[in-house]
Amino acid sequence: MRTAADTRWIVERASALGFDLCGVARADKFPEPELREEWLARGYAGEMKYLGDERRGHPHSAMPGIRSVIICALNYNSSAPRSVEALPLDQTEPRGWISRYAWGQDYHEVLKHKLESLAHSLPERFDQPHEARIYADTGPWDERVFAKYAGLGWLGKNTLLLNAKLGSWFFLGVIPTTLDLSPSLGPADLPAPDLCGSCTRCIDACPTGALVEPYVMDARLCISYLTIELRGPIPAPLREPVGRHVFGCDICQDVCPWNRRAPITLAPEFQPRVFRQGTENQPGEAPSGIADGADEESLFLPRLEWLAAMNEEQFRAVFRGSPVKRAKWRGLVRNACVALGNSVLPRGSHHRERISALLTRLSASREPLIAESAQWALSRIQ
Repeated sequence: MRTAADTRWIVERASALGFDLCGVARADKFPEPELREEWLARGYAGEMKYLGDERRGHPHSAMPGIRSVIICALNYNSSAPRSVEALPLDQTEPRGWISRYAWGQDYHEVLKHKLESLAHSLPERFDQPHEARIYADTGPWDERVFAKYAGLGWLGKNTLLLNAKLGSWFFLGVIPTTLDLSPSLGPADLPAPDLCGSCTRCIDACPTGALVEPYVMDARLCISYLTIELRGPIPAPLREPVGRHVFGCDICQDVCPWNRRAPITLAPEFQPRVFRQGTENQPGEAPSGIADGADEESLFLPRLEWLAAMNEEQFRAVFRGSPVKRAKWRGLVRNACVALGNSVLPRGSHHRERISALLTRLSASREPLIAESAQWALSRIQ
């Protein structure tokens, strides 16, 4: 086994590459995967069949010869206000909420680039033949569990990894390797203690009751699942609780006390995209992403009318290189319609008349998912 000095070298190299946290865990079978089997049996994964991949609980089946896992964390907490502060109900012009992590570039690509740089540097320190793979939230790995046993934090009651200094506003990526590395935690050490205590703010704040008990989430009720992973209609009883969320949800992180003093990142990759008329503010973005008559559009508090009115070509232009593309065009327009149905639009206002006309047009869409959601929103407005 390599020494603790080798692990420190990896951590220092990760820090030089811009990672905020780094640790090493043994490629063991930890207790958490056994709990996952019960979680899956309850149906809590919904349509996310990939979470049932048996390799997620058996590192050696995911990568033969694996001995260690390098785990890296990257802060994405930009300075803009949080959803619980920035989304009043009585807006003159209704705006939606896109989860903080999706305001900028696709984090998969940002993580991948940094992880590749770290993996490619390993031969500088380790001269024996070895294999190292890159997974930027893309493979059969539960990154949170490895991060826990690498000493990077604890699994909170909202099911996210929490760190006493960073809170939870960070991405996780892993480098499983055949190198026999010294773990960040020694044999006599325990994983980071659970510091959630008696706090239940995340559970109490969830509008849909997705946190069915501490440390357990029914993903089928989670706003992130409903607005991103679910391909069909959002269930009627959950539409009003979804509120103005159009892609993901940050509420359980917004209210977490450990995020009160979470550090801010200035990394341009994670700042909200802004699109201005006649300019291309992001690589490959086209002016067609701007609504007629608008000077600029932003992914921070985006105008719901802008999102709902997008055609498929505009969707591809605006969200090229963005995590939001995972929701697909139909899904995002569906979400924007539901959010409009939850908006307060004063009678006789110009915005109300224009949005009613838009929803009337969308209710005749050839896409059943969009038509039904628009009809529901129209009934709420009228």
